[in-house]
Amino acid sequence: MQVEVLTDEDGLKGAWFAATIIEPSGEDKYLIEYLSLRNDDDTEFLREVIRACNIRPCPPEIIVVDGFKVWDAVDAYYNEGWWVGVIAKVLINSNYEVNFIEYDKTTFNQADLRPHQDWLNGKWVVP
Repeated sequence: MQVEVLTDEDGLKGAWFAATIIEPSGEDKYLIEYLSLRNDDDTEFLREVIRACNIRPCPPEIIVVDGFKVWDAVDAYYNEGWWVGVIAKVLINSNYEVNFIEYDKTTFNQADLRPHQDWLNGKWVVP
């Protein structure tokens, strides 16, 4: 089953990463394999035991027809994961400056952004 996983790893806190659940691993824990993160020697995809509270289904795709606007909450694909941010500035050619909660502003193309959604009580909610 494909899911997204929140990790507590230094430098990656706050980002959601695509993964596959391999098998249950104790009470409320699962062995997962990341789809983009690799092990230290880069020979295979990283596997890790993750608590169930840090796993969610992949969000449904929302098509953005007219682009984003300033203050829109977005997820930006950066450093192999989805990071929560806010549109700070609309640039030309479908590019946007995104402010992150704990990191500096960065520029993204619309193709690397998605509307932010929260997984609450078993349902996807757009804030």
